Parts: sequence; structure tokens; C-alpha cells
Amino acid sequence: MESITILWIIFIVLSTGLFLFDLSLSKRAKEVTQKESILLSAFWVLVSMGFGLIIYYFLGSVKMIEFYTGYIIEYTLSMDNMFVFLLIFTYFSIPKKYQPKILTWGIIGAIVLRLIFIFAGVELLLAFHWLFYVFGGILILSALKMAFQKEGEIHPEKNPMIKLLGKFVPISSEVNTSKFFIKKDNVKYATPLFAALIVIETSDLIFAVDSIPAVLAVSTDKFIVYTSNVFAIVGLRSLYFFLSSLLEYFRFLKIGISIILFFVGVKMIIADFYHISPIVSLIVIIGIISSSILLSIVIKEKPKTLKQ
Repeated sequence: MESITILWIIFIVLSTGLFLFDLSLSKRAKEVTQKESILLSAFWVLVSMGFGLIIYYFLGSVKMIEFYTGYIIEYTLSMDNMFVFLLIFTYFSIPKKYQPKILTWGIIGAIVLRLIFIFAGVELLLAFHWLFYVFGGILILSALKMAFQKEGEIHPEKNPMIKLLGKFVPISSEVNTSKFFIKKDNVKYATPLFAALIVIETSDLIFAVDSIPAVLAVSTDKFIVYTSNVFAIVGLRSLYFFLSSLLEYFRFLKIGISIILFFVGVKMIIADFYHISPIVSLIVIIGIISSSILLSIVIKEKPKTLKQ
């Protein structure tokens, strides 16, 4: 049996087993504490690092570094996405004890969508080399937009999927339930939980425009790109609750992420003229994200003064 076949089997068994375990945790309507989120986040990171070592055993150090780099890029981009999810939950007034369930089902949808996008993206890049320049340009534009845009409110009610949902089933205002659908007077209603799930899924489609080209800049190996994405995505539930409890420590995270996107976009565009090795990319990305978090801790935000 070929090494890549064995790796696919290991990945499918391991990721399915662990995700079913994570899914069982989300069935309990319970708020995730900061301690639990830290432990779960650390657990998922350790599992991902361990899988990288398995890749090293079967495919060598270069593929392992590509996996780690892709994983860190996706995980880093996901941090910014988590703040968007926080705004979505706030908008729909979703109690914290029900948020894990929404995130878990959102992750399932993301895994399926990423499978389609990644395999299609790799085939397109292999067939049309000029798309490297297009994807690189998308990343650079995304980086500039992220760096200079002002923080604003989100408007889920303008989401086309929410408008479409409302045409088929009325949306209830009932938030004290763990169900996605309820019945009132023999009429079926979608709950705010389901509405929030729809907005999160459509938001992930937008996020994928940035994250997938970014990982494809590191590797066009379908196995490396997809597995690094999945291992980053499955840890998002615990990452969300960890980050939501430490918002004040990540003031410069958005700037760090925009710099990473810019770096990866440039790397993609100049690949034909100058090759940046995977290990250099990994070191640069770790350095940028570490610096942004460190600066967020060291440089305190100035207190706002009241106008006279």
C-alpha cells in the first residue's frame, strides 16, 4: 500500500474519531469555561503537531513543514473569523451554552465546503498556472482591505441566505432552546440558532476566498492542503471560546493577519522568479503572529477621554 493511501486512512480515522468526540461534547447545553477552552485548544494543537510528525515519517521533512505552515496560516486566519462569529452570536442573542452546538455544525459544513474548494483550486492551479498571480493578487488586496478597513457592525439581516430562508420558513425569536427548528400552533419555525448557523456558514465561504489561496501558496499537494485546513478548522470551537475571553490581548492581531496575507500573496506572485523555502515561510509567519500578540500585550490601549 502506498504511503499516501496509508496517510489518508490515518487522517480519516483520526479526524472522524476526534470530531465525533468533540460533537458529543457539544450536545450538552453548557457554557465552555476559559479553562476548558484553553485545555481543548492545546489538545487540538498537540494532535495537529502529532499528525505533522506522522507526515514526516511517511513523506519527509519538506511535506511536514508544508503541513505546519498551512496549518498555522489557516489557524491564524481563523482567529480573525472568530471575532466575526462573536458579533453574529451577539446579534442573534444566542446564549453561550448553545453556541458550541452552532460552531460544531458550522465546522462540519466548513469541512465539506473546503474539500470541494481545495480540490477544485488545486486542479485549476495545475491547469492554469497564471491563476497563481490571480490568487496572489486576491491575497494582497485582502491584506490591504483588512489593514485599513474600520471596525464596523455586521448586518445578518442583509445576508441573502437569511432572506432566502425567510421565504421558506418563518424565523422565531425564541432563543431559550437548543433546537434549530420548533413548532408553534402547528407551524414550523426556524430558531435564531439556525439563522446564526446559516450566517456563519455563508461567512465561511467569504473567509475561504482568503485562506484557501493562502495555503495553496505553500503547497499544491491536495493531501497537505486539505489536512492542514481540517486540523485547523476542527479546533475552532475551543479557539472561539478562548479568544472571546481574551479579546483585549489581541488588538494588533488584525494587522498581523493582514501582513501574513500580504507576505503569502507576494510569495505566490514571485514564485516563478524567487523561491521562498517552506521553512522560511514558517518562521516568518510564526514571527509575525507572535509579534502581533506580544505588541497587543505590551502596548496598552490609551483610555478614552470624555469630551468636555
